[in-house]
Amino acid sequence: MIQLETRRSQRIHWAWWVAGVAFVALLGAAGFRSAPSVLIEPLHTEFGWSTGTISSAVSVNLVLYGVTAPFAAALMERFGMRKVVACALTLVAAGAGLTVFMTASWQLVLFWGIFVGLGTGSMAMAFVATVTARWFVKHRGLVSGILTAAGATGQLIFLPIIANMATSLGWRPASLVIAGVALVVVPVVLIFLRDHPHDVGTTAYGAVEDTPRPPKTKGAAARALQVLGKATKSGTFWMLAGGFAICGASTNGLVGTHFVPAAHDHGVPMTTAAGLLALVGVFDVAGTIFSGWLTDRIDPRWLLGAYYTLRGLSLVLLPHLFAATVEPPMWAFIIFYGLDWVATVPPTVALCRDRFGMSGPIVFGWVFASHQLGAAVAASAAGITRDHTGSYDLAWYSAGTLCAVAALLSVLIKRTPRNTDVTRPA
Repeated sequence: MIQLETRRSQRIHWAWWVAGVAFVALLGAAGFRSAPSVLIEPLHTEFGWSTGTISSAVSVNLVLYGVTAPFAAALMERFGMRKVVACALTLVAAGAGLTVFMTASWQLVLFWGIFVGLGTGSMAMAFVATVTARWFVKHRGLVSGILTAAGATGQLIFLPIIANMATSLGWRPASLVIAGVALVVVPVVLIFLRDHPHDVGTTAYGAVEDTPRPPKTKGAAARALQVLGKATKSGTFWMLAGGFAICGASTNGLVGTHFVPAAHDHGVPMTTAAGLLALVGVFDVAGTIFSGWLTDRIDPRWLLGAYYTLRGLSLVLLPHLFAATVEPPMWAFIIFYGLDWVATVPPTVALCRDRFGMSGPIVFGWVFASHQLGAAVAASAAGITRDHTGSYDLAWYSAGTLCAVAALLSVLIKRTPRNTDVTRPA
């Protein structure tokens, strides 16, 4: 008891150290996953692969990035966050490093698609849900926003570096940098990340009483599938999954993958276009943290409805903003779209936690899987659209229309009391 009180009296609560390490891991994962968007042109130039072919590897990456999430959340229940994240970073390093030896497109699918997809998927947004559920009672929404913003920060840091390296030194050195950074983060995770407050003799930040450690499950895959089976009986789950699938299609799948080549089609240099996409990440940091703050105060359903509506309007306008030079309207889009980029995550995490209790992180993992399936479909569809029509315009208009559907699904979610029992879908 004395030790527990001593821990509680520390100036910096352990929860903030855990959140800091999670931020670093998530920052790296986002940078690693988004790298292919600036490698499309170099790979096309060297190997002659079509945009559709390269986009297929990105699609596999996006699918696994999402589908892995619920199983990773279940693995974290069984083996702990530290072991799972360390292994994931090692897998990313292997995938990125091996690409320098590839000579055929199937190898791109294997290394960037499967290896990097599985690795980054294990550090996806379900990791955010797990950290906040275990370590925070107070400021959960805010911390969800901060950790989600790590994705934008990773994009901000890596995209310009990778684009410049790919242009000046070639795509292989860029891939090796990604592999090296992933390996550097591994010891940080092993030293500082902790699985549960009990590991350091404290309680979750803001908790008024001690929370017992959740029992370890014997089968991570069985646990993830069991939670999915129960969740699918809930209309709330399907509305969240449908809306988040559209979220993925309108962000990672379309803009994250194809904004750079689309801008390049209009005469914008690749490095400039990558800089614009990275700038989206700058504003996304502020937008996502603010969204987390709002999530602690406003009904998450209405926040999602507003976010999707505004995003849809901006995407419908985007085809009219591309030009050989970056004009003020494009700057306005970058700022506006950046603020909204992943602002949807904190309210979605909150809805999963409130409706599904302790199973919330795994449920969110499945919802996030739908996000990445939507992203994968959009990545491939946009590449095929570009190959057949010579333009991305149809892709932008379609995504804008789908965002209106996501807004409607969000506001139709039934209002239910917080802390619904895990075993009963809301």
